[in-house]
Amino acid sequence: MIYFKINELIQQKERMENRVISLQTISDESGVNRSALSKMKSPNIKYSTTTNTIEDLCRYFKCSVGDVIEFREDA
Repeated sequence: MIYFKINELIQQKERMENRVISLQTISDESGVNRSALSKMKSPNIKYSTTTNTIEDLCRYFKCSVGDVIEFREDA
């Protein structure tokens, strides 16, 4: 399954910027819908998105695609 590493990216950005970052802040600053971020944040929800959304997240977090998503074998 595809796993979104949003939680890890948020924690890393919070540490780097020494501030709490809400999903609403990410949504406002990246243009990615807040409910989509919420679904990506939950590992129990299978969610599909567009390459535009992945690109927006890469731009926001200043990272590569592999930092946003990864493939994991179903357990």
